[in-house]
Amino acid sequence: MNQKTTLVLLALAVITIFILVCVLLAGRGVTGSEPSLPPYCTSVTPSAQPWTHAGQSQLFADLSQEELTAVMSFLIQQLGPGLVDAAQARPSDNCIFSVELQLPPKAAALAHLDRGRPPPPREALAIVFFGGQAQPNVSELVVGPLPHPSYIRDMTVERHGGPLPYHRRPVLRREYLDIDQMIFDRELPQATGLLHHCCFYERQGRNLVTLTSAPRGLQSGDRATWFGLYYDISGAGFYLHPVGLELLVDHKALDPAHWTIRKVFFQGRYYESLAQLEDQFEAGLVNVVLIPHNGTGASWSLKSPVPPGPAPPLQFYPQGPRFSVQGSQVASSLWTFSFGLGAFSGPRVFDIHFQGERLAYEISVQEAIAIYGGNSPAAMLTRYIDSSFGMGKYSTPLTRGVDCPYLATYVDWHFLLESQTPKTVRDAFCVFEQNQGLPLRRHHSDIHSHYFGGLTETVLVVRSVSTMLNYDYVWDMVFYPSGAIEVKFHATGYISSAFLFGAARRYGNQVGQHTLGTAHTHSAHFKVDLDVGGLENWVWAEDMAFVPTVVPWSPEHQMQRLQVTRKRLETEEQAAFPLGSTHPRYLYLASNHSNKWGHPRGYRIQVFSFAGEPLPQNSSMERAFSWGRYQLAVTQRKEEEPSSTSIYNQNDPWTPTVDFSDFINNETIAGEDLVAWVTAGFLHIPHAEDIPNTLTVGNGVGFFLRPYNFFDQDPSSDSADSIYFRGDQDATACEVNPLACLPQAAACVPDLPAFSHGGFSHE
Repeated sequence: MNQKTTLVLLALAVITIFILVCVLLAGRGVTGSEPSLPPYCTSVTPSAQPWTHAGQSQLFADLSQEELTAVMSFLIQQLGPGLVDAAQARPSDNCIFSVELQLPPKAAALAHLDRGRPPPPREALAIVFFGGQAQPNVSELVVGPLPHPSYIRDMTVERHGGPLPYHRRPVLRREYLDIDQMIFDRELPQATGLLHHCCFYERQGRNLVTLTSAPRGLQSGDRATWFGLYYDISGAGFYLHPVGLELLVDHKALDPAHWTIRKVFFQGRYYESLAQLEDQFEAGLVNVVLIPHNGTGASWSLKSPVPPGPAPPLQFYPQGPRFSVQGSQVASSLWTFSFGLGAFSGPRVFDIHFQGERLAYEISVQEAIAIYGGNSPAAMLTRYIDSSFGMGKYSTPLTRGVDCPYLATYVDWHFLLESQTPKTVRDAFCVFEQNQGLPLRRHHSDIHSHYFGGLTETVLVVRSVSTMLNYDYVWDMVFYPSGAIEVKFHATGYISSAFLFGAARRYGNQVGQHTLGTAHTHSAHFKVDLDVGGLENWVWAEDMAFVPTVVPWSPEHQMQRLQVTRKRLETEEQAAFPLGSTHPRYLYLASNHSNKWGHPRGYRIQVFSFAGEPLPQNSSMERAFSWGRYQLAVTQRKEEEPSSTSIYNQNDPWTPTVDFSDFINNETIAGEDLVAWVTAGFLHIPHAEDIPNTLTVGNGVGFFLRPYNFFDQDPSSDSADSIYFRGDQDATACEVNPLACLPQAAACVPDLPAFSHGGFSHE
């Protein structure tokens, strides 16, 4: 190679290196130190803003930490030195069980919201256990005004007609701990031989845990609970690992030293005591099934054995969130409302406006129940009434990216139960706008004229999750651009199980070597205080019928012609529809005002539910959840009927504190302020695919509130998100079709906050 050729090749190499360096630098930032990336989206990370000034949302806002502390301090001062912290209280002690918001009377709230009157005083409701009095009882005290309380009103007699019997009180965590101490330290050692043989018993290590059933007895005044024993499998649900031992604990006495074991069940047979069970075992009279301690052959873990894969789809706000959260108030271009959690009843929303007009004063969860079957005593007896445990209290932190979209707005919740100090559930709510991936409406025309029009279904959602022992209930309030509201819940989490023996398959399916998934029903009850065009509403029922008709143009022929049937319902009995009965397909509340076309402005209640059979009315405890008789009932709204249930019904269902059927007493519902009470639920027969967890797929029920002649036409037709273009237009042009602008509008990177989790607060 001559010198000239060498120089040419060297020059080409230098030029090539220069070009590569330029290309590389062009792909880096201004400083050359970082790759060039699309800019962050113009949004700020959505987060709830504290309420900084007096306003409407304060009427319904749950109590703040400061308010809870002020109420507790005032009560301690007023009730004297005999109070014990509920976290340490024994049944014979006086303690403050709970403090939460006392909702204002509706008339006073509306006078403030609509007519500018002063707001009603902000108050708290405190439940106090007086175990140390000569006649132990439960009292309900209203404390106010907040934030500086100065008075107490005892509301017990006014609300309940007299003192609340002490045996109806919910079980404190300290009571459960004392029961566990009794079982593990005093009772189980009496059957050491059997437990070593069947269940790898470790007295010091406590490889077993208890699970409560409810109700607690067979008649009013009882406080005797069947507790099942399960293997404590670390990092997985113990609910799937029964060992076949259940104990009936009588804990009615105020002194735990006097509590006793009244009956023992072990793997299909009943015994008078653990000592008797041990004696018969030693005598070779007990057929023992050995229960492996490894989860009966399966891990039952929620941890996937598969390594993480590509990131799942992510929704974000390319031009910023289109809603705001300030305190308990949510506002978007279409919707405003306040949200909160009842400590016992769970999620609720108030003062719901669409396009500036109030549609509903309150939509709230009232109760959730689960009724079980089985051939072990705990399974066959169990009827969980979840408000007694606390659907707000057992709200759990929402996990970003799983429980809610990653970029949702997360809101904390403060509560005061079984403690003298407020606690906080971090990220107890999430609020987000979601593209459902479905058109809300659309039409593609190829006939006569060529055009396309449509609107993507985007919804505004408020969500919380209650973990009630084994089950997780996902509660959603969903707001549509059409003015519709959807209220629903999904069940997930672990099934409850029982030891498999005998004719177990009559009561469910086998889901493990020694595990029966017990059949049960889930039902939730909702309060819907609609104010359709004002407070005075009427109830209309519409359906269809085929009517034989002579064909007008051919009288010798006859046809079946479909027509609409309409009836205005006049009384509460007419508007109470038993579960499983035939009821009108269209039922709506309407005002006496008409839309443009002369129809009453109305809102339809459309239930989607496949509830199991209600408990027969001849059951001694059915009245405790008599709302379960009805798919839907409409009654006059009354301040003295604030809820369809009571937290005291669980421990005395035989003499319920609130019997919903009493609300239905043939009063008029014509031109009154009305409340619709809705039941939604499903039958669950657990099966292999419920292991390790029940899935939300197919296990969601609820109802819609849909405008029915409330508007003159669909209000979403005015949506700024609407898409329309004709065949003679360029659909790729931004000025014709906003979707054509997405490559520019969404050419940004979402500003993702670091992952965080609210922790594990319930022990």
